[in-house]
Amino acid sequence: MEKLSNPQIICHIEKSVDYSLFDAKWIPCSAKFVVMGSRARGTGIIQIYEVSSGELKHIKDIERSNPVKCGTFNASSLRDRHLAVGDFKGKLNIYDLEDPSIPLYTTVAHNDIINAIAGVAGLNIGRGAPELVTGSRDGSVKVWDPRQKNRPVAVMEPKQGETRRDCWTVAFGNSYNSEERAIAAGYDNGDVKMFDLRTMSLKWESNLKNGVCSIEYDRSDIPMNKLVATTLEGKFYLFDLKTQHPKKGFTYLVEKAHKSTVWMVKHLPQNREIFATGGGDGTLCLWKYNYPEKRKQTNSDGIEQGIIGSVSLLQNNSVSTQPISALDWSPDKQGLAICTSFDQCLRVIITTKLNLM
Repeated sequence: MEKLSNPQIICHIEKSVDYSLFDAKWIPCSAKFVVMGSRARGTGIIQIYEVSSGELKHIKDIERSNPVKCGTFNASSLRDRHLAVGDFKGKLNIYDLEDPSIPLYTTVAHNDIINAIAGVAGLNIGRGAPELVTGSRDGSVKVWDPRQKNRPVAVMEPKQGETRRDCWTVAFGNSYNSEERAIAAGYDNGDVKMFDLRTMSLKWESNLKNGVCSIEYDRSDIPMNKLVATTLEGKFYLFDLKTQHPKKGFTYLVEKAHKSTVWMVKHLPQNREIFATGGGDGTLCLWKYNYPEKRKQTNSDGIEQGIIGSVSLLQNNSVSTQPISALDWSPDKQGLAICTSFDQCLRVIITTKLNLM
């Protein structure tokens, strides 16, 4: 009975497509979403759908010359809702979905595939300039201001001669005023790095001993609170970012979440303590973070160290037989999500009872 009183993950609509799906995002302030991917002939595709009367209505196809790997609306205003995408050739493009024939902004951002993109200071998320961050197989992480053509605002990459690791995931955080901003990046060798953009320095780094598939702050528009990183061998790491020990870094917990790779993590926009993870076996898991009584303590040496809480599994559901490649919660309707998987199927998911959590 307890499981029934928890939130339920329901597959509301399912639709097969004839191409590989890599990413999906809700168009803010609408019942529409975009899905991005690659056709068998090696071209890219962006499709727009609308959820209407319990069915999916196909709105538009946007064909691209290169496969599209990732996208975000988060550096655009609610009025414009421009989509920024990264492709397999390292190009960063920004589109007006009303007229996507010619990109509003285009630049060759990287020498190789852009694996991940994140945005901040658009859509009322964070403060300061509208910025994008891209992570690539070429080993670099770059920050872009769409108002500034062809030149990144910042570049984080290994020094000449150092090994370049494949950057798989990036995220913005700490954007609570116009000066502060932090970027987290995860790499194929298990490295996690946090860069402070205000001081242009490496704030913290660690190694999770496993490729980092996805990384996300619980909220990007508040002082740093929590960070979740998911890995190849079925685990996720949750870091408490309130207190950084000079030697031990941030306190954390490790959870064996899936029987296979944890491909993605996504926090609920309406409640930062709840997040979903998607596994290589097609399972979605819903988690809740429980804070400890105290968030920090002073050690015998007089230095403060964080105290980690716990996570509880609220629900899990197998929605696919293939890995979940992406999930995006609707910013407007709590519990509504769109997810894609490697079985060439997109699914509209409804999660119930989240308002009771």
